[in-house]
Amino acid sequence: MYTPKPYVEDDLDTLHAHMRQWSFATLITHGENGVQATHLPFLLETGGGAGQPPTQEPALGVLITHLARANPQYQDLKAGAPALVIFQGPHAFVSPSWYVNQLTFPTWNYAAIHARGQPTLIEEPADILAVLRKTVMTYDTPLGGAWKFGAMPEELIRSRMKAIFALRIPIAGLEGKFKLNQDKSHEDRLGVVAALERRDDVQSRETAALMRAHLNLDPADSA
Repeated sequence: MYTPKPYVEDDLDTLHAHMRQWSFATLITHGENGVQATHLPFLLETGGGAGQPPTQEPALGVLITHLARANPQYQDLKAGAPALVIFQGPHAFVSPSWYVNQLTFPTWNYAAIHARGQPTLIEEPADILAVLRKTVMTYDTPLGGAWKFGAMPEELIRSRMKAIFALRIPIAGLEGKFKLNQDKSHEDRLGVVAALERRDDVQSRETAALMRAHLNLDPADSA
């Protein structure tokens, strides 16, 4: 990922926090049929995965997900293809009209994190079930709804186990790019934030919030 120095984010805690926040990510592999991409929810394990001593956990963490066996990407993964997982944060168009110094051009503010690693397939039904249970606990249980995974009929769970497999990706490389007008003046940044906060779309407002947090802009500051 091309990342000029002002936009580099390499604080591991920050990257991990945003990977969990933007956890519906894109798994990319390359195999005999070319480039394949699948959009999936990912779990991030750090500091020791289930059943593993902390000393054996990769320093950058481990990504875990599951996908359909019918997915052509399964063949890439079985053949040992390395993986790239892209986590995408909020993004928004930026107009020079919002700057004090307007001798420049339009751009786009955004945040992205790239994780690379060598995947390992998880195909034992009990291990796949453990991944599904953790996925449900992460995404569904906090909602407090009436549906319970444990109440699902056993035959329905068995049929699901046959149709999917899970994936474990120890992260070998991690890159963060947060392009948020770090190369502009304080006044120009405030102008962008104020303009984005006035817009109706969620992406613009979330980009403004990320700028305020990442650039340490006081909530009371305005253009």
